[in-house]
Amino acid sequence: MEVVSSDYRIKTVLGRLEMIIDNENERIGKDPEFDLKVSNAHKSRCLYELTMLFRDTDPRELANAHIEQMHSLKAKLKLNARRVEAHLHAVRAVADLLKSAVQNADGDGTYSQEQFRYYGEM
Repeated sequence: MEVVSSDYRIKTVLGRLEMIIDNENERIGKDPEFDLKVSNAHKSRCLYELTMLFRDTDPRELANAHIEQMHSLKAKLKLNARRVEAHLHAVRAVADLLKSAVQNADGDGTYSQEQFRYYGEM
């Protein structure tokens, strides 16, 4: 009975994880309403649950369907890692542009507090 219960729980969590990853891979970088932080929290929770389930499961007792699904998930996670990395790179680039724009706007020919402070220290 315990094996059936564990098997069902593994199947459920794998299915949920696959759904989360598919959703994230589809929406990241395309949907401005997509919340990467929330998606990542859901993904992390599923991975944690799987870790706990597999800790108590003999690998020889895993159904072939689970093994196939895990191989599929591995490929989807690789794609997911590339998309998340590209998204973070784009976010950093935009942040750097905004930082430069603010610095350029501050350097509009007037003196800043920092310039006065340095003058007073000389």
